[in-house]
Amino acid sequence: MDITDFYDTFFEEAAELLADMERHLLELDVEAPDPEQLNAIFRAAHSIKGGAGTFGFDVLQKTTHLFENLLDHTRKGELTLRRDIVDTFLETKDMLNDQLDAYRTGEDPDQEAFERICAILQQLAREEIGQGLEGGAPAAPDSAVKPAPEPPSPAAGPAEGGDLSGCLRVALLGVSDENRGLLVEELAQLGEVKSQGGDQARYEVVLSTTVSPEDIEAVMCFIIEPDEIEVTPAAQPAAVQKEVAVEAPAKATPASKPNVKAKGGESSSIRVSVEKVDQIINLVGELIITQSMLDQTVSQLDGVGNGALVNGMNLLQRNARDLQEAVMSIRMIPMDFVFSRFPRVVRETSAKLGKEIELITEGESTELDKSLTERIIDPLTHLVRNSLDHGIEPPEVREAAGKPRTGRLTLSARHQGGNILIEVIDDGAGLDRGKLLAKARESGLNVSDAMSDDEVWQLIFAPGFSTAKEVTDVSGRGVGMDVVKRNIQGMGGQVQIMSRAGQGTTIRIVLPLTLAILDGMSIRVGEEVFILPLTAVLESLQPAREDLYAMAGDDVVLKVRDEYLPVVAVHEALEVAGARTELTETIAVIVQGEGRRYALLVDDLIGQQQVVVKNLETNYRKVPGVSAATILGDGSVALILDIAGLHRLSRSRKQARQASRRPAPDSTLSLKEVDVQ
Repeated sequence: MDITDFYDTFFEEAAELLADMERHLLELDVEAPDPEQLNAIFRAAHSIKGGAGTFGFDVLQKTTHLFENLLDHTRKGELTLRRDIVDTFLETKDMLNDQLDAYRTGEDPDQEAFERICAILQQLAREEIGQGLEGGAPAAPDSAVKPAPEPPSPAAGPAEGGDLSGCLRVALLGVSDENRGLLVEELAQLGEVKSQGGDQARYEVVLSTTVSPEDIEAVMCFIIEPDEIEVTPAAQPAAVQKEVAVEAPAKATPASKPNVKAKGGESSSIRVSVEKVDQIINLVGELIITQSMLDQTVSQLDGVGNGALVNGMNLLQRNARDLQEAVMSIRMIPMDFVFSRFPRVVRETSAKLGKEIELITEGESTELDKSLTERIIDPLTHLVRNSLDHGIEPPEVREAAGKPRTGRLTLSARHQGGNILIEVIDDGAGLDRGKLLAKARESGLNVSDAMSDDEVWQLIFAPGFSTAKEVTDVSGRGVGMDVVKRNIQGMGGQVQIMSRAGQGTTIRIVLPLTLAILDGMSIRVGEEVFILPLTAVLESLQPAREDLYAMAGDDVVLKVRDEYLPVVAVHEALEVAGARTELTETIAVIVQGEGRRYALLVDDLIGQQQVVVKNLETNYRKVPGVSAATILGDGSVALILDIAGLHRLSRSRKQARQASRRPAPDSTLSLKEVDVQ
């Protein structure tokens, strides 16, 4: 058996155990710790130690062995918890994570960091329980590490007499002779092997141990399949044990593998690489495109004479859509994957700032595409830290304002149509309009007192903009918020800000549920068809002459309910021939991008449809004003427009045109001649 085949499984499950460990540590009430949580933390460390020892990851095994001993004293009540002790445990968890990452990449863990964390744990043990910890420390002449006990001779049969209380009977089912020695040696790490014997079909080991059956299964399942091991009390007759093992449901523990199956049952989940899922999604996307082509062809046939074909196509369309939704759901994971990282961030940041802050999470079960959850973590972390630093006031200031000393930070997620809304809400002082405008003028930004609140709030996303009086290691460097906005827009999303003085600020992130499928609006410009992301479309209308105003140069604005919107002619920006040029004959689609609204001039609205997104930059090159492409039902390629990029492209075209501007030859109302109202 090549043990390296199980490395990836160990790395993934150890990472999950460390995540569970951190969650339990953060939830611990140091005044009255929950015994179940302490046991869960201990089991996680114990399981990682067992797996690390099996795979020969010595540094990880020794660190977790020390940590496990300290946790054992804690759960027995011999070590009284304090906040600083929990901080040390969290630091140890971080060190275990670093060591795990080192082994994952084939590197040696940092020896200096390993020795430092061992010294910290030993010092903590001496101060709190009056003695050092056995095992796990770096090798030294007087090392207290005890060698692993030699397993008894395989010739010995199962113990059939004597006192078997406190013993477990571990049955290895279908394990080959050459692999059995490794497994028995691993069991010897968990207790004392009293006897062993049997054949390849069922080899039994009687183990005297204080470790629970669930923990033994969790450790051993790192190297063998769950249905190859059976753990029961040794005091029961073997025949009874087998019957119980089949009928009794497996007991779930935080240290158990998520895909462990009950004895005699089927696995409830499997691990599949993201690359395989992406390949399936791409193939389903191609299937949807093919189905759309066939559907368009069939729609041109006589429905009466081809009724069976039409009915078959309708069934294919329904099944294809169901298949697409089922496959897309595979990539969807709950937002708890993201939110679970922030209790630690809030705990450490609030302590550093000297603030008292309560974190509330809502909508943890709301699902989002895995690729987006990974990309949203960094922007969300910056927004959270910004709210903690700038948004929520110090306890004394809150008290003086009649607020509770403890501030409240809420992270919420919910679905809305085809989007997910993620909000960072604080009950702090809110944004200061006057302060923002003053800082903007000082920074040379073009602002006015007539700006709406929404426009003023968007100033915080300007590059280099910061109202911080001094630079701190939390925030206030004058960089970051513009990057946050750019990253969110790169995911096809947008950022909205709502704030009320003295009551707090809400920053809302609107994201599509997935980047693989897009709900879009098809538009026609000349003979070309383009796709607008439906999330960016607000409304459409036909512009009236009295609502159009000429500005400096070639700029034109459209008045829509007392709001003046920049006009962007798609045919001019993308140089499409044969399009309508008279403004009052076009259709204005009101869209939103990068916090601003624009009026896109198009010839026709074709309709709404769901399209499969194809990365244009990967398959061709980056095109200004275009975010991606798709294949339509007739087999033609349609470009998916980037709203903000299209506006920038339009302005650059106008600036180039102004350099060689000539009078317009006709007198129709066009983009080049609009009467000033």
